[in-house]
Amino acid sequence: MFDLNLKDKIILITGGSDGLGFASANLLSKQGAKVVICGRRGDYLKEKAQLIKEETKNEVLDIECDVTKPDQCKILVEKTIQKFKKIDVLVNNAGSSAAYSFESVTDQNWEEDINLKLLAAIRMCRLVLPNMKSRNSGSIINATIGGGKTPSSSQLPTSVTRAAGINLTKSLSNEYAPCNIRVNAICIGLIKSAQWERRAHNSDVETLYAELSKKVPMGKVGEEIDYANLVAFLSSDRSAYITGTAINLDGGMCPAV
Repeated sequence: MFDLNLKDKIILITGGSDGLGFASANLLSKQGAKVVICGRRGDYLKEKAQLIKEETKNEVLDIECDVTKPDQCKILVEKTIQKFKKIDVLVNNAGSSAAYSFESVTDQNWEEDINLKLLAAIRMCRLVLPNMKSRNSGSIINATIGGGKTPSSSQLPTSVTRAAGINLTKSLSNEYAPCNIRVNAICIGLIKSAQWERRAHNSDVETLYAELSKKVPMGKVGEEIDYANLVAFLSSDRSAYITGTAINLDGGMCPAV
């Protein structure tokens, strides 16, 4: 395994108990990082943390947290710093898929999406940045989508909130570059996940993936490990000169670079 020198780095991942977040936490732990994962379901979170511990023989901290609740975000960061004294990397991974036509999206839909995908990232950044500034070091990774750059129809409200996330990424990267804090975004395309399995309902999920792959220039749907590998790279000092960029992870699907 290529050594990314992540040993003993403290990496906090929101939405780390499932899907892309869990895959990232598992890989980072294998690379020697101390990962902190959060999620809304405490018992399930503990189960997933235990799975990582058993596979990697590394320390994992699980903290129940709903990132739409400011007080819970504060407790999450406080507990992490109390345990490890620092946070080297924040991965704003929590989110959901919400893609509808404009007229079908209610004010409540907008507010919930903005709270989960934008305000949660803002809160978490606000909370971890003082610790990173005090050490003149840090990396923040924001999960977004290619639709945040080039939205298609009926992709609301997600395309709007993710566009704001990309803007937040660039704004923070400019402001905190003098503090040696890097801020980047990953624009996720079609990646195999439990989310797609649920959408398949009674049909064969592999048939669904075969259909989805037709939309991708590379002719395939991505794997969770593809995302985890990029998270690991951006968490490491191997990416020390990369900041303020939104990297497409989509097999060439997004029209924008």
